Amino acid sequence: MLMPKKVKYRKLQKGRTKGKALRGSTVDFGEYGLKAMEPGRISNRQIEAARIAITRCAKRGGKVWIRIFPDKPLTKKPAETRMGKGKGAPDSWVAVIRPGRILYEVDGLTDEVAIEAMRLAAQKLPLKTKVVRRYPR
Repeated sequence: MLMPKKVKYRKLQKGRTKGKALRGSTVDFGEYGLKAMEPGRISNRQIEAARIAITRCAKRGGKVWIRIFPDKPLTKKPAETRMGKGKGAPDSWVAVIRPGRILYEVDGLTDEVAIEAMRLAAQKLPLKTKVVRRYPR
C-alpha cells in the first residue's frame, strides 16, 4: 500500500474539497489518462485496486503512471468506545482529489485496450471519472 514514510503531523483536520485542481490536470506522461470529474477522497487501497485492474487489463504491457499519492491520515476510534476522550488514532491514508485531476496515465497500449483498462480502473474508484487523451483527434 502507498503511504508516506514520515509526516510532520500525525493527525490532520478534514478540510474542504472546493474548487478545481490547480496542478496535475493535464496528461503529461502517457497517451491516455483517467480524469476525476468530482471532488472526493481516494484511499490507498482504492488506488492500488485500480492500478492492479489497469495492469491486468494491459496484460503487463505498456507503462502506467499513478499521478496521486495518499498523504493525508484518517483517524478512527476503536469499536465500542464512548464519545469524547480526544481524536482517534491514525487508521488509513487518503489522497484528496479535486475535479480535473489526472489520476492515472497509460502509454504503449492500443486505443481499445487503454480505454478498457481505464474503464475497469474507474469502477474501483468512488468518484465520477472520464478517459482523456493527450492529443485529441
